[in-house]
Amino acid sequence: MKNNPFFAIFYMFILTAFFSSVLIGFARLTREKVQANQQIAFERALLEVFPEIKLTSNAGVHQFFIEHFEPAPSGYIFRREGLVKGYAVPVEGQGYWATIKAVIGIAEDRQTVTGMAIYEQNETPGLGARITEPDFCEAFNGLLLNDEGPPIDIRPAGTELGVDAVHAITGATQTCTRLEKLINDGLTQWKQQQKQQGVQ
Repeated sequence: MKNNPFFAIFYMFILTAFFSSVLIGFARLTREKVQANQQIAFERALLEVFPEIKLTSNAGVHQFFIEHFEPAPSGYIFRREGLVKGYAVPVEGQGYWATIKAVIGIAEDRQTVTGMAIYEQNETPGLGARITEPDFCEAFNGLLLNDEGPPIDIRPAGTELGVDAVHAITGATQTCTRLEKLINDGLTQWKQQQKQQGVQ
């Protein structure tokens, strides 16, 4: 049978079908776990953009999220003791290599950035992936959203910064350009929703 010219084709077909079935089965078995991990990563990012929140355990993060974050158009409202303490704006878009997902925290004044956290990215290690480093993320703390034009600005390293700008990462120009766009797209949509709701 091995001399049959169709044997190799048949053998590869069976082998491919077997391993494909194994991979599909494994993906189905782990789907819920993967989704749960993605959700907790998202919830942790929401909490990270508010420096006053200090939680470590996944259970604590989830419970705090349920109790203090209220879904709203284009984002979430952060409440404590019945008072609005801030807003969390999820943003996502195409990075240089893959989708980047992040959260921007906004203070109760709807003008001051309280933080920026990236919870999903696949940029180049040592270059674009440095957008997750604390020094870069913490540079967003305290930015004031621009009322005219793009809300924030990511400028080349070494250039003068305004109250709405941070420096880009050297060697990661393309990633930073795309990050700037997806952040501004998300914040612009959020600001438009605020205006539609009559929030000045």
